[in-house]
Amino acid sequence: MPENKVSAEATPAPISAMEKRARLKEILRKKREGGGASAHNGGMEKPQQKHIDTRHYHFDQDPDVVAHRAQHTALAKLKLNNPFFVVNQGIARGTTQIDGQEYINYANYNYLGLSGDQRVTQAAIEALETYGTSVSASRIASGERPVQRDLETELAKVYQVEDCAVFVSGFATNVTVIGHLFGPNDLILHDELAHNSAIQGALLSNAKRISFPHNDTAALARLLAQHRDSHERVLIFIEGVYSMDGDIADLQKFVALKKKFKTYLMVDEAHSFGVLGARGYGLREHFEIAGTDVDIWMGTLSKTLASCGGYIAGSGALIEYLKYTAPGFLYSVGITPPNAAASLAALKIMEAEPDRVATVCARADQFRELAAKSGLDIGMSQQGSAVIPIVVGNSMLSIALSNALFAKGINVQPVLYPAVEEDAARLRFFITSAHTEAQVVQTVEIISDEFSRLKEAVQ
Repeated sequence: MPENKVSAEATPAPISAMEKRARLKEILRKKREGGGASAHNGGMEKPQQKHIDTRHYHFDQDPDVVAHRAQHTALAKLKLNNPFFVVNQGIARGTTQIDGQEYINYANYNYLGLSGDQRVTQAAIEALETYGTSVSASRIASGERPVQRDLETELAKVYQVEDCAVFVSGFATNVTVIGHLFGPNDLILHDELAHNSAIQGALLSNAKRISFPHNDTAALARLLAQHRDSHERVLIFIEGVYSMDGDIADLQKFVALKKKFKTYLMVDEAHSFGVLGARGYGLREHFEIAGTDVDIWMGTLSKTLASCGGYIAGSGALIEYLKYTAPGFLYSVGITPPNAAASLAALKIMEAEPDRVATVCARADQFRELAAKSGLDIGMSQQGSAVIPIVVGNSMLSIALSNALFAKGINVQPVLYPAVEEDAARLRFFITSAHTEAQVVQTVEIISDEFSRLKEAVQ
């Protein structure tokens, strides 16, 4: 018999209707007793759904959320007030209003006092009336507004480079630019104290990421000698003024390494623009180097420039590529006309009134000198920087000192673990041109007195 034929003897005998009903009844009985097989899974037992811990789908039970809430509970037990998210009731410059009371204010980056300047406000109002509150789409989709390009043009001139692109967020600028420009075959070398936005950008890129000891160009040179040849593109990322410590990168040494090892160099000027250099032009002016010695200049609009957003300045090729391809620019709404106009006005005022830059530097130097004479630990803060930490060395003690200063009319925020190491917990003072000499003297005296009192209380 041919192999593709089935013999009549192999054909199953037909099942009667009565027998079918009997078999089905038996299957249902076994199923009710829990020992039977499902008719739908080929005789296999139906798999039981795995128990999912409620901590994995209820945020109020999530371990990270619970741990965070425990910190607030600890504050309450110690009778400490939460120093964060206080409501400011007006323009915050050298002073601010909280609960109807005036405080000397060290809790914002309004370095030249231009947020709240009537000329900056008026520029924003005029742009709002002309172009509205939003451009309502990405710039590649909705087109440009003159004030957007005017701001970019002026920033490019400051850096002596070909062009500039403005983004809607300083944090997002670092994330999208680093994450977009570099990839798995590349290497990102960043200072160990680099801002979180740079770290997130490096992680997004999938490039190999190595941190080097803070401001240590010798250590960086060793890493470059070891790793440069095994990667395509290499980025060195540094900051002009480091936001937690107030020290300054030695730009000339980093430029020399960038040239020797043929890498890209990116400088984050969030806390150096408007403060360093006689005109406030930042690290480039401070070290008197050519703008083209740095491949990617990054900065924010929320500090000296009195608005909200970030920017990248560099070659025309870089900026054109970012505008057409960087996700944080291409797929994001464009900067609002009022924000662009405010920053443009602030930039023009900074250039026209260099005394503001001189004043913020003088106040910061005065603060550093008085604090050091009082025996306070100002960490690595350097002359020329407007960021000055007072290192306390304990998170809860830092909160207690912040509370004590607040009770004396001084508004300053603590920086706690894990933002810094526990033994480096601190208060962080941002000095502005709006602070007076008398306010600085008063502040340092109160810090010294209250810190001494609190240390005696815990001994």
